[in-house]
Order: sequence, then structure tokens, then C-alpha cells
Amino acid sequence: MDRKRWEKETLESALNEHPERKEILLDSRERLNTPEDTYGSKFELPGKAPYTRGIHPTGYRGKLWTMRQYAGFGTAKETNERFRFLLEEGQNGLSVAFDLPTQIGYDSDDKMALGEVGKVGVAIDSIEDMELLFDQIPLGSVSTSMTINAPASILLAMYIATGKNQGVAEGKLRGTVQNDILKEYIARGTYIFPPKQSMRLTTDVFEYCTKHVPKWNTISVSGYHIREAGSTAEQELAFTIANGITYAQAAVEKGLDIDDFAPRMTFFFNGHNDFLYEIAKFRAARQIWAKTVSERFGAKNEKSMMMKFHTQTGGSTLTAQQPHNNIVRTSIQALSAVLGGTQSLHTNALDEALGLPSEKAARVALRTQQIIAEESGIPNTIDPLAGSYTIETMTQELIDKAESLIGDIDSKGGMLACIEEGGIQSQIMDSAYKYQKEVESGERIIVGVNEYLEEEKTEPEEITRVEDKSIKDQIRRLKNLREKRGDVSQYLDILEQKANEDNENLMPSIINAVSAKVTIGEICNSLRKVWGEYRPKEIL
Repeated sequence: MDRKRWEKETLESALNEHPERKEILLDSRERLNTPEDTYGSKFELPGKAPYTRGIHPTGYRGKLWTMRQYAGFGTAKETNERFRFLLEEGQNGLSVAFDLPTQIGYDSDDKMALGEVGKVGVAIDSIEDMELLFDQIPLGSVSTSMTINAPASILLAMYIATGKNQGVAEGKLRGTVQNDILKEYIARGTYIFPPKQSMRLTTDVFEYCTKHVPKWNTISVSGYHIREAGSTAEQELAFTIANGITYAQAAVEKGLDIDDFAPRMTFFFNGHNDFLYEIAKFRAARQIWAKTVSERFGAKNEKSMMMKFHTQTGGSTLTAQQPHNNIVRTSIQALSAVLGGTQSLHTNALDEALGLPSEKAARVALRTQQIIAEESGIPNTIDPLAGSYTIETMTQELIDKAESLIGDIDSKGGMLACIEEGGIQSQIMDSAYKYQKEVESGERIIVGVNEYLEEEKTEPEEITRVEDKSIKDQIRRLKNLREKRGDVSQYLDILEQKANEDNENLMPSIINAVSAKVTIGEICNSLRKVWGEYRPKEIL
């Protein structure tokens, strides 16, 4: 397609829908550069398959990425205060971090939750907590991302019920639920049920939201945690897309049409330190996914082929030594995500290697995004590094390496088979070991850790900690809820009955249960009775 035709057929309608930002008028540079301006004759255009140059014809000229800072600690009330602080500071999307008991389906008063309540995220036991979490935050006007996996269907049900109680119909809710259980078996470990049953819950969310919550992104396939576990960039890319293929295949086998659910599939990548290689990674991801959905699944809808993704800067790259250096690391990583065309972004706070982010550190992290958006001029050009010999070469290298790894997974029976055999986990462990050896030997320099050291320890001025009182308050509120709500056994009986029936979608039963104030632990324990728990194969 030549440029004039692209401007007429693709760009013009996009501009009508999203006029370019007023700030663009301050910039006299060209909207878009192509090889016609530099070299060669073969080139791609933004907003056209395979979307190497981005899914939007106007890039960020019409709309900036969503600044979605990840937050959650202690109780719902405390996290609500942090949410409202971030919104007042200019954040335009919410992202919820849940504590470990919530992530693995235990109530705060369960003996398995001891010592972990509210520590790495917010404790959510019931719909009452969810309502407190979004107090004074109208769900009809905010987009919310929830990083939750094994019990994703339950937390989404609570969100839907909370919206209803606010007077917001489920069809108007916007956001994303991570709902990516496969990477839990690969990299994180916060799984509950065996893979088959976990996949059922995932596809139940696909099916329910397709019919009832059409603006909701039903999964965020996460490469972030794969990279945090120690993978290389190409492994992050390949294993993430292979997981996406597995979910898409499961949904198709359930009877869903690829073009009905694929437009609401999203992805989640890590922004790491190798600046140019990370930019190329994001570009390669879009191209591989577009090809996969088109050729493997026969998608006809262009939106099915558009990979939408969130990026979070690399948590594993943060250092407790000289923590203010983390501001620079985060800035570089955020810049790679923007140049790579991310749809939303979280920038880590400088103190996260030491504890929960303070308000001051969280503000600096948000300001990092805002400075890139408002002062750098980078969003004013679409895919500004396209045509770079280095970027284009790296993009193709990553495509070739990732497709080779995906082909290897296919030859071994697919991702589920590889996970159960332990091969994926072994590859990540090998990469992590190699990286750490390089750091320990000094072959790979980490500033402030193995080079450019300081004798005196420097720490941020304040570190946020969860108080024991908050935990006691959470458990007390849970006890009061159980005393006041009445008998809920009928909801759990129905859920167990339907869990035994393979063709039943569990979402309506879960929504009914949480609306009656059944807790996350009670629901998960009922499903544990029916399905059991997953026990991983030992990897030697």
C-alpha cells in the first residue's frame, strides 16, 4: 500500500475518530517517516497488518498510552486512598495488586494466610472489600486492571457485582483481568487447581464476557513474570505467545469464534534494560501475533490480529543498593516501551527493592511517564525508530528466534504438555543461572551492585510498611461479615454441582455467590473439594 492510499483509506477515518492532540501543533516535524524518506522500497505502515509499526494509524498523536500505576497494600481502605492519590496526580487508569492469600484463594483469617495478609498487595476477602476498594471511584468512568490469575473469575465477579451496586451495568465496565494461569505453572507458582480445570475457568471468563461484558479484556497473557523469573527476551516473547495460542485454542474448542474473543485478548510484557532490543521485542511481538491469529486460527477481523499490550518496567532490575539509580533504570525501560508502542504502562518506584512504594516514590514514578509524554516529543512521531538498520535487524532476529521456540513447543505437543513435562521451567532456570553467573563474576556490570560501589548505605527517606493493626482490622471485618450475612451454603452447593459438570459456565454461579457475600476462600475451598490442587512435577 502506498502512502497516499494509506492516508486516504486508513489515516483519514482514524483522525475523524481521534483528532490529533493540540500539543502536536507545537511540533513541526513530519507525522510519519517511511523508507521512502530514507532507504529501500519495502515498508509497512502503522495501523495495518502485521502491525510492526503499531496498531493505531496515529500512534500516540491522537491518544497517549494509559498511565496505569500498579498499587495495592494492606486493606481495601488503605489502597483506595492510594488510588485516589494517584488519580489526583494525573494517573488515568487503575491497576490492582492483590496480596498472596487473595492470589491463591485463601481468606485473611485462614492459617495459610498467616504473615502474608496485605504484604505484597491488597487483601480482598469479599464483595465488601471490593466496594471499599472502589469507594468514591465510579466504575463506569474508570478502566481497571486486576493482576489476578487462579481466582480471576472470582475477583472479576466481585467487580461486576460492585459495579451493579454502584448502578453501573456490566456492559459498561472497562478493564482487564490478568487471568493467565499458564505462566503461574511456568514462573510464579500462585496456582490453585490442576491445568485442565484452571483453563476451564479462563475460558468461562472468555465466554461470559463475550456475551455480557463486551468492553472487558478477558485475559492479559503475561510475559512479565516469565522475564522476572530469569528468561531471555526471546524466551519471554516465545513463551508468552505460545501461552496465548493455548488460550485461543481452548476457547475455539469450547465453541467460541476466534473473532468473537480475540479482540479482547491482551498481553503484558516486561520493560528490561537492553534499550534497543526491548523496542525490537515489542515490534516483533505484534508481528508474530498478527501472523499467528490470521494463519493458525483463520481470523478475519483486523482487531483480532492487533496485539494490545501493557508494559511494566523490570522489577528484577531494581537494586536495594543505591536505590536512586532505579529512577534512571525505570526511565530507560519506560522509554523503550513507549518507543515500542505500548498501550499502557506502569513505572516502578525507586524504593520497591526495599519495600512498598511510598507516596513520594510513587509520584516520581508517575512523573517519569508524564515527562516522557509531555516533554520528550517522542509521542509526536509514529514509530520513530522504524527504518533503523539496527532496530529492523533486531526485530527480525527476535521474530526468527521466537518462532523457532514456538515451533519446538508445537512439536512437543503444545504448551500444556511442555509445562507438565517441565521443559519450559528448565529453560528459564538455565537462563536465570547464566545471567546470575555473569553478575557474580563481574562479566555483566550492575551499577552500584558489582561496580561503582559506595561505602555508605543510602536509602530513600521513607519506606511504607503494613501495620499489624491493618491486618487485625481486616480479620475483624471478615468475622463480622460471616456473622451478619446469614447462611450461604446453598450458593456453594450449586457451585460444586456445576463444577462437576464440564459443560457449565461457572461465572453466573460465582457472581451469585459473591453477591451474597460468599468469600474468596469459601469459593476456592469448594472448588478444591471438587477439583483438587495442582502439585508440580519435580524438576531436576
